[in-house]
Amino acid sequence: MGVKVTTKWLGDIRFESTNPSGHNLFIDAGEESGGKGEGYRPKALMLSGLAGCSGIDVAALIKKMKLDVANFTIDIDANLTEEHPKYYDKVLMSFHFYGDNLNEKKLQRAVDLSVEKYCGVMEMFQQFAKVTIETHFHNKSV
Repeated sequence: MGVKVTTKWLGDIRFESTNPSGHNLFIDAGEESGGKGEGYRPKALMLSGLAGCSGIDVAALIKKMKLDVANFTIDIDANLTEEHPKYYDKVLMSFHFYGDNLNEKKLQRAVDLSVEKYCGVMEMFQQFAKVTIETHFHNKSV
């Protein structure tokens, strides 16, 4: 198979999960669901995984293309269905690039390459959700 993750129950509804990176993380539900909020929420972790996967792609392409970017963020707004099992059926992913000399065309190309070719998590999300991508450029000098 390849990737192995072990998730251990810590009592109540809290878990510790391993990661191939060697960094473990804690998973817990919010108080409204009987947890203590002492860890990441599982479905929200999926959104972080999506942003992280695409973010790594874009950051690597920024470096490869030698683009001048001071910073960038990825905001995700996801809609959760109301019926069980609840899942994300709509996802809005917004890339925000900041800098004095942004090459908008090449940055858009980096986003497109991640979305259409490189990000495996994006491919998985597109199997069950309508994913909308927005790209915003914030030129500091303007």
